[in-house]
Amino acid sequence: MAAPLTQGAATRGEEDDDCNRSGAGAVSNEDRKDCILEPLCLPESPGGSPASAGSPSVPCIFCEEHFPAAEQDQLLKHMIIEHKMVIADVKLIADFQRYILYWRKRFGEQPVTDFCSVIRINSTAPLEEQDNYFLLCDVLPEDRVLREELQRQKLRGILEQQQRERSDDSFRGVCMFCSEEFLGNRSVLLNHMSREHAFNIGLPDNIVHCSEFLRTLQEKLDNLQCLYCEKTFRDKTALRDHMRKRRHRRVNPKNRAYDRFYVINYLELGKSWEEVQSEDDRELIDHQEEDWSDWEEQPASAVCLFCEKQAETIEKLCIHMKGAHEFDLLEIKAELGLNFYQQVKLVNFIRRQIHQGLCYGCHARFPSRADLQAHMEAARHASLLPHAAMWDQPEYYFPTYENDSLLCKLPDSDSDLPAQEQKGGVPVISEDTSRLWALRQSSVLNQLLLPGGRRALPQETGGKGGAGVTTGKGGAVLGEIL
Repeated sequence: MAAPLTQGAATRGEEDDDCNRSGAGAVSNEDRKDCILEPLCLPESPGGSPASAGSPSVPCIFCEEHFPAAEQDQLLKHMIIEHKMVIADVKLIADFQRYILYWRKRFGEQPVTDFCSVIRINSTAPLEEQDNYFLLCDVLPEDRVLREELQRQKLRGILEQQQRERSDDSFRGVCMFCSEEFLGNRSVLLNHMSREHAFNIGLPDNIVHCSEFLRTLQEKLDNLQCLYCEKTFRDKTALRDHMRKRRHRRVNPKNRAYDRFYVINYLELGKSWEEVQSEDDRELIDHQEEDWSDWEEQPASAVCLFCEKQAETIEKLCIHMKGAHEFDLLEIKAELGLNFYQQVKLVNFIRRQIHQGLCYGCHARFPSRADLQAHMEAARHASLLPHAAMWDQPEYYFPTYENDSLLCKLPDSDSDLPAQEQKGGVPVISEDTSRLWALRQSSVLNQLLLPGGRRALPQETGGKGGAGVTTGKGGAVLGEIL
């Protein structure tokens, strides 16, 4: 064993040959120093087979360089710089060491180009400046099968470990919060912390490497670090008060260091607990029938037109506005014969006037809503509703406030109004003006014209104003059409 160890610790190139010829006694002091600094870098056996899978170091795929298993990034960097090799999706590899050992053996049997995609960089540069990189990824069927097999083996080992912990009755642990000691199954301690201290790290059956998990959490608390937000405090009292008041008695779900302690993270290749859980939620939503029978919607409260008073029903709100502001919306609706859309326009008109600080009774403007409210109550101007021509306009179809629940609570039935009071609700359907010649011959507006093309006056047509179509802009449009 002395010769292989000396050879592995010796420097590369010509020094390796010198070492092989002269034996262990010819190794320089610098080589001995390297041996001491790298005691875990085991070389290959004389037969050329890879180091054992349990080795704490990982060899390069192409050369004799070894790197500690914890320095995986250094190995990847070495392979990119020295050998132009890129491994895709390293985080999806369940057992990186065995993965490297497998491909080290395969590349010794066949050329690397038989497995890897070749990426040429600087392809437009001169030939001597061009360079080729090799990409190893799961697009290659052999690589995909290897990754899946490593994942299955890892899951199998995790489930076996979990089963051993679940059936182990020799567990011994101390509560992190009250220092009470527990013997027996691990579930006794975990349930105690959840029940007595509101600290829940999950169901005991879903946890693996429980003892190491608890040691990790205890170390954080010993370092005065909050387990959830991971802030550090000056003493244990401040830490305890922070975790109690902020309800931080749980682990940080975004800390990836905790993933290895939960079995769910080993279920599928390259998927964390968040991804698996979100897929489960989507599947539940897709296959579950929508059942809204237990939905209890909170009734939206409507706000008074003049103050901040709110009520859940239109009746209660109308009683308030009548008593506090002398404004009776239901009575106004009945007297003026307002349909639903006219009520909407009236409400939006009043909302806009109040929002702008205007009194619609006397047209005075006030600097604040409180001053306007005091004025309208003192002068009783809330009941001085202006003529319908001011508020019965299309612009007031649009709500002043987007969340105005009063608009949804307005009565939409006109059955309680007398027939003579149901006015202003006749719809007007425009005629097709694409064929003006035919329109001139068949339009019902021809009755408004006298011989010679002169527009008829209201008294000449026997109407009461012709709905405004013979005067103003309506007349001008009619003249252009006819």
